Amino acid sequence: MKDKCLNCGIESDDVLLLSCNYKGEMLYVCIKCLPVLIHGAH
Repeated sequence: MKDKCLNCGIESDDVLLLSCNYKGEMLYVCIKCLPVLIHGAH
């Protein structure tokens, strides 16, 4: 199973993903979705 962005679903083969651990689960977000998750959609 490949790592995928939790927001858009893009896989790690296609873009850089940043990882974080939340409640013992590894989650990943791509650099395109990171600002949306930090600041919210405008």
